[in-house]
Amino acid sequence: MASLIDIRRRLKSVKNTQQITRAMKMVSAAKLRRAQDRVIAARPYAKALREVLASVSSRVKEAKHPLLGVREEKKIALLVVEGDKGLAGAFNSNINRAVTALLAEKKEWESVTVLPIGKRALDYWKRRPSPLAPKAYPGIFARVEYAHAKEIADYLTTEFVEGRIDAAYAVFNEFKSVMTQIVRRDRVLPISRSETALADAAPATEYIYEPDPETILAKLLPRYLEFSIFRMLLESAAAEHGARMTAMESATKNAGEMIDSLTLTYNRARQARITKELIEIVSGAAALE
Repeated sequence: MASLIDIRRRLKSVKNTQQITRAMKMVSAAKLRRAQDRVIAARPYAKALREVLASVSSRVKEAKHPLLGVREEKKIALLVVEGDKGLAGAFNSNINRAVTALLAEKKEWESVTVLPIGKRALDYWKRRPSPLAPKAYPGIFARVEYAHAKEIADYLTTEFVEGRIDAAYAVFNEFKSVMTQIVRRDRVLPISRSETALADAAPATEYIYEPDPETILAKLLPRYLEFSIFRMLLESAAAEHGARMTAMESATKNAGEMIDSLTLTYNRARQARITKELIEIVSGAAALE
């Protein structure tokens, strides 16, 4: 059995850990509220953008924009969106498993370039055989800005238009609730005209477009790509805080149970030691009589 000093040291260590996990849970709860508000605020704009794009796209018979060009998928850019920190349960490992499964599934892909977004993604994939893109985006989740999404979209657009990639995919966590994050595998490029249209997005009003629908569509497609990536970043940021809050709540609860168990063990060991000392005293006194 461990000595009283060892039990007391371990008890103190677990109590300190519990204070840290409780503090991290409170910090994640505060950050989650702000991140969740940003996700909810972005959804109406995303819906309206898809409706407008669907309306304009339905009036363009033959769209020849470069971002719509579908070709055989051989060279792929893969956006891997993870967090900047750990202690979030299976948040980051779920993404890595999904990416590994996707690479095993798509045997027809001849070359895959990983574009890591988040420090954890960069740390993990730079030790793997898949080549990394010349750009990486660690540390952006401290404050997700639209400029980040625009920079990523511009890079992917340049690679796609100049023929260095045939398609771009993204693997990220979508925020559903504090307890639930869903791993999504979405194709980012080329943009599918059917994906931009909602089933109920057909406008009831006929609009007159100025300039012509082709010109408007050419302006909307880059904006749609930028905002799609921006929303992925917002969803991932909110999902990370939700996962960390849940993980830290579970860790705090487990620490409490361990503290109760160690306290009971300590009291039993202390009682046994006191009893042993009393027996030795009584035995010694009896021997002197």
